[in-house]
Amino acid sequence: MTHALETDLASGALAEIITDIAEEAARLILPYWRVGTTVETKSDASPVTEADRAAEALILQRLAERWPGVQTVAEEAVAADGAPASVSDWFWLIDPLDGTKGFVQGRESFTVNIALIHRDRPVAGVVTAPASSVSWASTAPGKGAVRRVFGEAWRPIKVRAQPAEGIALLSHSMTDEEAARLAARHGCTQWQGTDSSLKFCLIAEGRFDAYPRTGPTSEWDTAAGQAVLEAAGGRVLGADGQRLAYGKPGFLNGPFVAMGG
Repeated sequence: MTHALETDLASGALAEIITDIAEEAARLILPYWRVGTTVETKSDASPVTEADRAAEALILQRLAERWPGVQTVAEEAVAADGAPASVSDWFWLIDPLDGTKGFVQGRESFTVNIALIHRDRPVAGVVTAPASSVSWASTAPGKGAVRRVFGEAWRPIKVRAQPAEGIALLSHSMTDEEAARLAARHGCTQWQGTDSSLKFCLIAEGRFDAYPRTGPTSEWDTAAGQAVLEAAGGRVLGADGQRLAYGKPGFLNGPFVAMGG
C-alpha cells in the first residue's frame, strides 16, 4: 500500500502529482469566488462553502486513484463525521480551502493545502493560492522547496537570514497592539496581517521572517505550509521548543512559531 507512496516521495514524483491535484482543485474553487457563494456555519462556528466541499471531494478522489488505501484526514470530512481515533504511520492531511473567511469576503489569500505525514512529521506538502495562480511545494526529501506560477517552470526558493528589522506575518484576528507585541517577541520590528497558510510560503521564499501563532489552529491548517517552509530551510516550533508534530489528539495545534533563517 505504501511502497508506491514511498517510491514517489523519494523520486520527487509525489510533489508533482499533488501539486497538479491542488491546482486542479484551485481551478474548481475560483468560479465560487466573489459571486456571493452561500455560506454555512459549522459546529465550531467556522464558515464552510460549496467550494470547500467540492475541492475536498476532488482531492480525496485523486489521492485515492493514485495511492489507494492511504489514510486521509480532511477538514470537511472531520467536520461532518468526526476525527479518526488513530492514524497510520502514513496519512494525508488536507485543507481544501484554507482562509474561508477571507475567501467569502473577497480577499485573495486563500489556499489549497495537501500534506503527507509520516510518523508525526510532514514529509511532503503543497500550498496553492488560486487567486494568484501560484503553488509552493517541497520537493524530494533533501532537495529543497520550489515555487511556480500555474503553467510555468518551477524555481527554487529558500528562507533569508533574518535582518535587523525583521517582518512578521500575523493573523488578521489580532489587534494592532497584540500583533506588535508578538512580532517584537520574535525579533521583528514590523508586521503584516495575512490570511491562511500563505504565511508559511512567504517566509519560505525569503520575503518575511516569522509567523508566531497563539490562537487555535488545526493540523490541516499548518501541515502543508510546514513541509514547504522546512524544505526551504525554515522551522516550525511548538511552545515546548520542539518541531511541531502531527497526529495529536483531535488534530489540534497549540501555540507555535514558524521562522525563516
